Amino acid sequence: MTSESASRRREQLRDFLRSRRARLSPAAVGIETTGRRRTPGLRREEVAVLAGVGVSWYTWLEQGRDITVSAEVLDAIAGALRLNGPERVHLYLLAGLNPPVVPGNPRAEVTAEMRRLLDAWGHRPAVLRDRYWNVLAYNDIARLLFGFDGSPANCLVTYFTNPRYRAMHDIWSSAAPAVAAAYRADAAHFPEDPEFHRVADNLSALSPEFADLWSRHEVGVPTQSTNALRHPEVGELHFEATTLVFADHPDRNLVLYNPRPDTDTEARLDRLYQLRLAAPA
Repeated sequence: MTSESASRRREQLRDFLRSRRARLSPAAVGIETTGRRRTPGLRREEVAVLAGVGVSWYTWLEQGRDITVSAEVLDAIAGALRLNGPERVHLYLLAGLNPPVVPGNPRAEVTAEMRRLLDAWGHRPAVLRDRYWNVLAYNDIARLLFGFDGSPANCLVTYFTNPRYRAMHDIWSSAAPAVAAAYRADAAHFPEDPEFHRVADNLSALSPEFADLWSRHEVGVPTQSTNALRHPEVGELHFEATTLVFADHPDRNLVLYNPRPDTDTEARLDRLYQLRLAAPA
């Protein structure tokens, strides 16, 4: 970071802290006051006391001085200023630290908006997964394509164990290292979360290929990848897979599968959809 950009960041931190302090009344934080106050909201020394930090230190921080801060101190200030989740993240970024990781919630609701988005992808597969790549929801064509039956599924496990992927051996083996590397990159954001390691350990016991790739500790985050599988009814299918993150639900990923234009995948998908319509209820 250049000195100019660091200076701008400290100026923004100064303005942000002042604005958050000004919006809080003493009564809102349990402080009794007497007489007239010239300062709108809380005073600097009051914020310092509430946060349990030195008055001089907090004053330097709010003045935008070049001082070192810790996550513990920022958490204390965020609590004193009653910052919400996005504001807390903003405080960390302005202070030059990585924002705190939001805990995952495997049982979080799949919203109606998410389900409508899955269905809006039409006759093309769409899958909603959590940060551990567990499958949360999917549209009809994805169910037919991957053989989902309502039981728990994980995209990483599916890629290394599903015969439909493994049938396309050359494409599968060339893409497998990138898949394992992408999962390790995701896990690196949550080093203290044991669920990533549980998924990887269980899959290592099932797949020697994954166990070998996982032991290499390679890391990569492909934004778009090529997926290919062989469906028992319509044959070979080739997709461009793009993963999107919900801004308001960062632990939810939407994987959209788009037929590759240089193949007949789209026609085969239409045939698969017609077969579903023709199937008896």
